[in-house]
Amino acid sequence: QVQLVESGGGLVQAGGSLRLSCAASERTFSSYGMGWFRQAPGKEREFVSAISRNGGITLYTDSVKGRFTISRDNAKNTVYLQMNSLKAEDTAVYYCAARPLITSASARDATRYNYWGQGTQVTVSS
Repeated sequence: QVQLVESGGGLVQAGGSLRLSCAASERTFSSYGMGWFRQAPGKEREFVSAISRNGGITLYTDSVKGRFTISRDNAKNTVYLQMNSLKAEDTAVYYCAARPLITSASARDATRYNYWGQGTQVTVSS
């Protein structure tokens, strides 16, 4: 059982930055691909970004390309999401998720992830 704990959310003005962190309990963290999803009020959960086990493959949804950067530190069992140039439409609860293997074809499918964190709120004021 992998436990994931997100942190780093908060209130920020449009154009500002936040860095989300997701700490995993699992000592074999490097065996898991990681993803970030978000859910805004009244909307379905949507894919934001994903990173492969060794960090060699990163994926982003089009709306965050060039603004968000996903990274991971396997020595610290942590995945990060650096969010720059934030917009009001980025407001959502952000979740990290883990699965054994990330592929380009399936990384965006939330149902393929085995473990989820509790989420962290990001609010961007315009």
